[in-house]
Formats: sequence, structure tokens, C-alpha cells
Amino acid sequence: MRVFVAGGTGVVGRQLVPQLVARGHQVTATTTSAAKLGVVQRLGATGVVMDGLDATSVGEAVAKAQPEAIVHQMTGISMAHGGKADLKHMDRWFATTNRLRTEGTDYLLAAAEATGVSQFVAQGYAAWNGIREGGWVKSEDDPLDPLTGTSAQPVMAAISHVEDVVVKAGGAVVRYGGLYGPGATDDQVELVRKRQFPLVGDGAGYSSWIHVDDAASAAVLAVEHDATGVFNIVDDEPAPASQWLPYLAACAVAKPPMHVPKWLARLIAGDVAVIMMTEGRGFSNAKAKRDLGWQLRYPSWREGFKAAVA
Repeated sequence: MRVFVAGGTGVVGRQLVPQLVARGHQVTATTTSAAKLGVVQRLGATGVVMDGLDATSVGEAVAKAQPEAIVHQMTGISMAHGGKADLKHMDRWFATTNRLRTEGTDYLLAAAEATGVSQFVAQGYAAWNGIREGGWVKSEDDPLDPLTGTSAQPVMAAISHVEDVVVKAGGAVVRYGGLYGPGATDDQVELVRKRQFPLVGDGAGYSSWIHVDDAASAAVLAVEHDATGVFNIVDDEPAPASQWLPYLAACAVAKPPMHVPKWLARLIAGDVAVIMMTEGRGFSNAKAKRDLGWQLRYPSWREGFKAAVA
């Protein structure tokens, strides 16, 4: 197929484009900078500079590519676009990403409709943000947590927008867990090594993780299956912070993380960090494995962290 990847030079895009090419698809991939067109070329795709927040730019890029499927991987949380990671002010850190998930998604869907593209796959998020009631592991039938009253509320609203409009349009949303692997966790690992990534409270909050290679392979399958609906793209082992964070430190050959009480973490890092580490809910991947025939290269973060940090 002719596949249009919006956000082709991002963390997932750099894994997704070559996987699509290897399976025989013709790929057009976007970047925000002409300086990165060479990167797209080396990945095996045709590159195009596109501003995902400009309706004309998006419409022209899609019309020129004449794709049969569109994959939305645009975010703005890298250091270059979003600045230093800041959970305390997540609304500011994710400001560009929130716009790409609202305005950018709408522009891509409009371009898809204008050019007759029916296959649409968009990136979502499901790591620790399941509704904070009941069990620790959530399926696609469980609601996401709106995180009302926290700095993450606009982030969750943008994620909900993606799911609402893409599913309504007959597309699929691949909800990635916490991404790790090439380009995804360098900052976190550095904080762990400096002992600046503490364990909060009892660390009972669950998270779900996914290696970027496995995230990309799920998106490929969603395209090839002409999938519709929402899919949790996470590994087989959702786990509490009290397990995965010390393990990540060990893989990074770092000292064990320090422990801090909730009140101190709230003061330093804000409510979102405390919720994530003490109340977070992970996710099940059963639907993606069943409906897409998805198989993971790294079924658990235990083997994945080792490979990624080595």
C-alpha cells in the first residue's frame, strides 16, 4: 500500500517507517524540518516537510502523496519541541502535543476525507492512566482517567479527542504504553543514574511499558488489518513502580532509587508524579494480540530494559 506517516522522524516513526518499507509498502513520511529529509530517505521513504498544525500544509502533503492509509504519529514532547520533561507542569510540557492530538488529528482526518483515504491509524496513550478504581489492570472497555484538576487534565482531554474522532471516522487508535528503546528513555535513564528518579510512597501504582520496535509493529498490523477501534499496545507484564524502577536502575548499573514520601514528591514534582507512582493503573494487551495477531519481540520490560539500556 501507499502509506503516509505523519511524524516519520519521531521516536516511533523511525522504527515504523523501515518496518513498513520492509513489508513492501511505499511510504511517504513527514518531518518538520528540511534538515531531516535525509533521515527519512535513509529510512527508505519519500520525505516531505509538513507543519502538522497548518491545515493547508497537511492537506497539500496528503494530496501530493495520494496514500491509501494514513498513520498519525505526530507529537511534540522531544527536547527540541517540548523542552525538558516536566510532570509538575504537564500542561505546558505537552502543549504542542495536545494541539497535534486535537487540531493536527482534525487536519489529517479532513485531508483523508478530501482524498478518499479510509484507512487511518493514530497514536494514543495507555501506560498508567487507566481509571483509578477497581483492579490494577485495565482493558479497552475501561475508561481512561481524565485526571481532573491536575496538570495532566488537558493531556488526557487531547488523548480522548483522538480516540473520539478517529474511531468515529472508522479508524484505529493504537494506545502505546510507556515507550522505551532507541531515543525514548535516554532522559529517564540519565535521571536514574543520577538518583534523581525516586520511588514515591509505596510505589504501588502500576504502569505498562512497550519497546518502540513492538509499538511500531503493532501500528503496521493495524494498517494491514484495516483495523478499527482502540487497542492497548503494551507488553505482557503491567507492574508497580516498586518493581520496575529498581530493576531499571539495576539495568543501568545505578544505585537503587531513593524513596521519598508522597507529600515531598507532590511538592517537588506535582500531583501527576504521585498519582502515577502510587495509584496508576496498567493495561492488558489481550485484544491487540487476539485481533491483530500481534507478537512482541520483548514480552516483558524485564528483558526489554536489559536490551535497551545495555
